[in-house]
Amino acid sequence: MTGFWQTLSRRWQDGLNLLLGIWLILSPWVLAYATVQYAAWNAYAVGVVIAVAAVAALVAFHEWEEWVNLLFGVWLIVSPWLLKFDTVTAALWNQIAVGLVVGILAG
Repeated sequence: MTGFWQTLSRRWQDGLNLLLGIWLILSPWVLAYATVQYAAWNAYAVGVVIAVAAVAALVAFHEWEEWVNLLFGVWLIVSPWLLKFDTVTAALWNQIAVGLVVGILAG
């Protein structure tokens, strides 16, 4: 287990992305937009992808995980308008904020 904690301390960005992915999965319930279908399913799906990419990066780093996170970070920023849930304030700002952090960490 010591090796895991050493990897996590060196790759803290991936650890944070893992937490952000988990947050995205939980956020529709926590922020009460689980009934808004497109917003909730976007959070679930992208949260899973970000979390899986983060775990993959923690196990064995490859550059593709960073590109996946960058792509999905950008998607989170533009998806409220493309999926037409930009009037759901909690979902809008949550996904923009998480998208910005994920994108910055991928950079």
